[in-house]
Amino acid sequence: MAIVDVVVIPVGTEGPSVSKYIAEIQTKLKEYKNQGKIDYQLTPMNTLIEGDLKDLFEVVQAIHELPFDKGLDRVCTNIRIDDRRDKSRKMNDKLKSVENHLNNGGQA
Repeated sequence: MAIVDVVVIPVGTEGPSVSKYIAEIQTKLKEYKNQGKIDYQLTPMNTLIEGDLKDLFEVVQAIHELPFDKGLDRVCTNIRIDDRRDKSRKMNDKLKSVENHLNNGGQA
C-alpha cells in the first residue's frame, strides 16, 4: 500500500480562494473511496491518499483534470509518493508508531 501527498493548484481562478475546487476534489475522492479503491485525508495544506499505486495514479490524474473541466487553462499538481514494500502499513499505523514513541518518552 502506498501513500500519496497531493496538492492540486488551479491557476487563473477569479480570486485567491481555491476552496471550491478543493471541495470538488474531495467529492471525487469520496467516489473512489466508496468504490473501495482508496482512503484519503484532507489537511489544511494538502490531501493524503492511500491505496495501490496503480489506483493512486488513476486518482491523481482524475483530480488533476477537475479544474480543467471547470474552464481553467492551467493546473499545477504536486505529488510525493511513499511506497513501502517490506510491510503493509496504513496512514493511521504510521501515526500510531510516532505516538508510541512519544508515549515512551522518545525511546524506541
